[in-house]
Amino acid sequence: MKGEAEIYCPLCAWRPSATDRWWCYPGCQTIWNTFWTRGLCPGCGHQWLETMCLECRKMSPHESWYHYPDGEQESTDDEVVEHEELETT
Repeated sequence: MKGEAEIYCPLCAWRPSATDRWWCYPGCQTIWNTFWTRGLCPGCGHQWLETMCLECRKMSPHESWYHYPDGEQESTDDEVVEHEELETT
């Protein structure tokens, strides 16, 4: 069982707090903490694939912000299906 991910910028290691906010722009203009929803805007449902660091101001893939204690990335359903398909062939 994996531990909970630590969240920090993959470029500068800045760690967002619960009070930090991102803006759905261009889009519905909702302001929220993107890590509460794993990059999914609660206002319009847009899935943000990249997130801007509020410290270094650079964009990076949203998923690369999640760092797990065991050093492995969290697997997605697509990876599980692909792995299962390879095992059955």
